[in-house]
Amino acid sequence: MTSTALDKAHAAMQAAPEDAQARLKFFERFADNELFLLLETEAEGDQITPRVFPLEDGPVVLVFDREARLAAFAEGPAPYVGLSGRVLAGMLAGQGMGVGLNLEVAPSAMLLPPDAMAWLADMVASRPTEASAVPARIDPPGGLPEILLEALDAKLATARGLASGAWLAAVTYEGGARGHLLAFIDAIPGSESALAAAVGEALVFSGLEAGALDVSFFIDGTPVAERLARVGLRFDLPELTAPAQPSAPGTDPDRPPLLR
Repeated sequence: MTSTALDKAHAAMQAAPEDAQARLKFFERFADNELFLLLETEAEGDQITPRVFPLEDGPVVLVFDREARLAAFAEGPAPYVGLSGRVLAGMLAGQGMGVGLNLEVAPSAMLLPPDAMAWLADMVASRPTEASAVPARIDPPGGLPEILLEALDAKLATARGLASGAWLAAVTYEGGARGHLLAFIDAIPGSESALAAAVGEALVFSGLEAGALDVSFFIDGTPVAERLARVGLRFDLPELTAPAQPSAPGTDPDRPPLLR
């Protein structure tokens, strides 16, 4: 079986145990990845019962980043549910439950203790400041680390169809406060929280302070949007290629089922 994104991130982390950035990248991949959680019984509506393994260091649930890996561990068909790592972390935070990832079936096999799940839940809950003031001055961005620009590019590529684009610029507000602003253009109503959360994750998994970037939303054709387009750095968000289809409970990686 070919290596997965989690295999590669895990290998990079293991190769540089003192590298904090490698650890952050692994947890970012874990949060973004669709994972398959082994269940005790088939899901009933929105309710699931994870299979819990009472290990010496405490109870764990098991997840796999490929369905085939889950089947290999279970030695045949087994009930499971798909969900993202960020949703799993939120479900398990405070429950005293660890996670076994790809145990016995992949090079990325490892145990993640309960405090790691609580930490990850906190990380993905972080959000940058949402700016309500209109900038008095907009300039080209400058002095931002390349790792942040790469993280924003990768993260916004997953925000398919939520806005027509985004512009990054240096700004000065009334009163003299200065900073950097990521401005989304023509965001779909109701998507603002998801977009701000995506920016927050890009910041925290880059190892930067969440307050290093403001987020705002503008309509295309307005004076502010036109100024941003002239001097800002553009990030493209992929367009939706087909209407989203309704899915059964537990089949959307970012739609959390209910633990029983």
